[in-house]
Amino acid sequence: MSQPKTIFSNRLLSPQKRDFLSTPFCQSNYDEVLELIASKIKATTPKRVGFYLSGQMLNEDYYIANKLAKGFIGTPNCDTNSRTCMSSAVVGYKKSFGLDYVPVRIEDIEYSNLLILIGANPAESHVVLFNRIKKAQKRGLKVVVIDPRETISASIADIHIPLNVGSDIDLLNLLAIRLIREDRVDREFIANHVNSYQEYRERILELDEESLFESCGVSRELFDRFYNLFISSENIITGWTMGVNQSIQGVDKNLAINNIHILTGQINRKGAGAFSFTGQPNAMGGREVGGLSTTLAVHLDYNRENCEKVSKFWETKNLPTQNGLTAYEMIQAGERGELDVLIVCHVDPIYHLPNRNFVEKAFKNIPLVVEITAYQDSETSHFSHIQIPAVPFGQKDGTQTNMDRTLTRVEPIEPKGELLQDWEIFAKLGQKLGFEYPFRFNSSQSVFEEYQAMCRLSEKEHLDIFKADYKKLSHKPFVWGENLYKDNQFFTSNQKANLFFVTNKNLSEQPSKEYPFLLLTGRIRDQWHNGSKTAQIKSLLKHKKLEFVEINPKDAKELRVKNGKMVKIVSKRGEIRAEVVISNIPKGVIFIPISHRKVNYLTDDKLDPLSKEPDYNHSAVRVEAI
Repeated sequence: MSQPKTIFSNRLLSPQKRDFLSTPFCQSNYDEVLELIASKIKATTPKRVGFYLSGQMLNEDYYIANKLAKGFIGTPNCDTNSRTCMSSAVVGYKKSFGLDYVPVRIEDIEYSNLLILIGANPAESHVVLFNRIKKAQKRGLKVVVIDPRETISASIADIHIPLNVGSDIDLLNLLAIRLIREDRVDREFIANHVNSYQEYRERILELDEESLFESCGVSRELFDRFYNLFISSENIITGWTMGVNQSIQGVDKNLAINNIHILTGQINRKGAGAFSFTGQPNAMGGREVGGLSTTLAVHLDYNRENCEKVSKFWETKNLPTQNGLTAYEMIQAGERGELDVLIVCHVDPIYHLPNRNFVEKAFKNIPLVVEITAYQDSETSHFSHIQIPAVPFGQKDGTQTNMDRTLTRVEPIEPKGELLQDWEIFAKLGQKLGFEYPFRFNSSQSVFEEYQAMCRLSEKEHLDIFKADYKKLSHKPFVWGENLYKDNQFFTSNQKANLFFVTNKNLSEQPSKEYPFLLLTGRIRDQWHNGSKTAQIKSLLKHKKLEFVEINPKDAKELRVKNGKMVKIVSKRGEIRAEVVISNIPKGVIFIPISHRKVNYLTDDKLDPLSKEPDYNHSAVRVEAI
């Protein structure tokens, strides 16, 4: 096999296989490993097969994987790592507005008067966006950052609200109460475009404000500054990401944000709206194509009518009729011995899923784990039986959708040689399974064009990607769903936005005498996920170290540890070591970046009951000096 040039020594350049995890891999080829995978799938039932996809895949890759899994193998267990970062936002948008639709564009920031960042640190996780925010500040944009940590983003804020960990809903409910009490809601918008206002109003005004202030740990003076800035701002955007979504109440937190914009009519106009920031290059595209196990394809949920439409379009009789297992649920099924084949594509679940000891145990119990990847040093590689090389981003051809619905073309910057792109691997597997015609594609463009045609099945044809011109996307991006909520007509049954009364139920793991600290996790600016590429580049290691733990000065003194010293961090689920960085993080709280490959030995695996997103950011731990 001819091999492409690469600057990375850890590239996976040929298929590998082994019979047992205790033995080394041996070299193979695409045909041999795909034949083997096909035989294992044929030997079991669809419900015992799982596909675990990734926001690193292009739309074309997602489309073929989803078509193969749901349409022809017949397994609904086709989910993505976006489940662990964006699914709470998806459910929140659908409940509030009837559709997984981000009603804000990045350019709206330039027309906004106030940007509220809650559970988001774009200075380190969305650097390009952060630079646009700073430019907008020079033109008058005000920024409020709501975050327990004094992050780099907080350092440029007009107001930083360091609320207690997990109290987001309490603060947002305080804001809603004040807006209602002082009649600062948009009465006309509510009368014409909102459901359940009276019921919501009655219930939220019954809450005790003093208790809410105590819970979130915010002074009335600071809250008043925030409130006065809010009511004096004509156009308001709220932006959030993992600090809100990754919670056992992630959906409720999203609803609390949406409630504020519904109450004030701060939506569906330039410079205003509820803006969920996606965390991966094509997390948005995966949601559109159907990468979540809770949807069929092109934003279609599982119901009889939609199943009939999709079956007819794909010309298949194998389509499942109900939701499949979500990302972590597949792992739980594996631990119970209910999964025979798991295909993992451009994601490192051993590294990124919570409660790692449990995840490792589960993977050992799955008879066949297949890893489709461009790199060979993942944490999951130690638990896989087959590794299939796929081209990385710089050699891919296709499309992706960014966080504000902008569809762009991805073109290879160097030839891929004989290596295959993800969609080619899935298509060849489909053919090995006997589905020759449905997977006879000859280019990324041909895949995209079938996906475009399928978008016409979406409700009211809202996913109007069929209007895009593939070749023109190279120089002219396409934005789908422009003015979708025209005249404030939403996608709910009566075209009105829904208000939901939510409260902080304190369901997350709480600190105790044995585990007195709360652990927060997050990104650092120069590292991406498990660092298969970024951790190898010396210049990207200068900003911050890969493995550290931020500790409050008073806590450090009590623990008798200093900057640069190693400590052990222990939870009920596992333990790791990290180097101390003393910072102004709140007392009783620590922070460990996700560039620390072992951080998820500590994290809790509670799931939001609706989105099934893990509760990464509220784990009880203790810190021990070494």
